[in-house]
Amino acid sequence: MSGVVVQNMSFKAGQTLTLTGVPTADSTNFAINIGNSADDLALHMNARFDAHGDQRTVVCNSYQGGNWCEEHREGTFPFNQGEEFQIKVTFNNEEFTISLPDGCEIHFPNRQAAEKYKFLNFDGEVRISGINIQ
Repeated sequence: MSGVVVQNMSFKAGQTLTLTGVPTADSTNFAINIGNSADDLALHMNARFDAHGDQRTVVCNSYQGGNWCEEHREGTFPFNQGEEFQIKVTFNNEEFTISLPDGCEIHFPNRQAAEKYKFLNFDGEVRISGINIQ
């Protein structure tokens, strides 16, 4: 896994993680990963401009025990290459709620039902300018 990695953080149920970033002008996709390690992801959110056979699609998934689980695809795609975005992520033991820049929300199951995650990673063609947990 490349990109920005934050380890040994404390992101707890009920807190809000606010991410600000800008996809590069030629970005094909970028991903935000939350979990306990690179091999244990509770939430993988992949914004695909044109990647993996998808165009302008947000795909969410989780990665456990060396395997990807069932993908969730969203109809909304509020990202533009070269334009700043802000995403807010909250979770409880049942689900993640991801607030997108256009006001839409993605509800993705918290398949691990954990109360705390300690690993955060950004991958792909994106420049992250802000990470805040409150």
